[in-house]
Amino acid sequence: MLNDPCLHGLSVFYSVPGIVREGWAMAKAWNEPGAAAHRQAKVVDWRKKMSDNIAYALLVYTALQIFVTMGALDGKSGSMLPYVALIILVAGIIPACRWFERRWNRLSDLQAADPEFASYFRRDRIWLWVLAIGLPFVVTLMFKGLALAFT
Repeated sequence: MLNDPCLHGLSVFYSVPGIVREGWAMAKAWNEPGAAAHRQAKVVDWRKKMSDNIAYALLVYTALQIFVTMGALDGKSGSMLPYVALIILVAGIIPACRWFERRWNRLSDLQAADPEFASYFRRDRIWLWVLAIGLPFVVTLMFKGLALAFT
């Protein structure tokens, strides 16, 4: 019958009986005694994890830059101040992200999987996110203060 489970409820593979049997090998491997340990033993690659964090931080940073800084500084006066802030923000975050990326890409394959780097990764990840979230607010406050001082 169509949509009868091939693997006795252990999988989402469905087939017409007698036609598709490829799922059996996967189900057998999935239920072997050592399979659970293999599924749980993920190898950590600190380089990839930092690269992913940098990508997400840049997305958050860009959203904050657009909505916080540009929204706060954009006025009806036609000032160039929002564009100067945009240039400063871009110039500030890209070298920092490149520094984090270079720092973690220098690791060898053995070092990239070494759990001893967890504390260093945590430290760098915190700094990355502090910069990505904090920099737009700091620059916005700085330019707002300058705008108030010179008006």
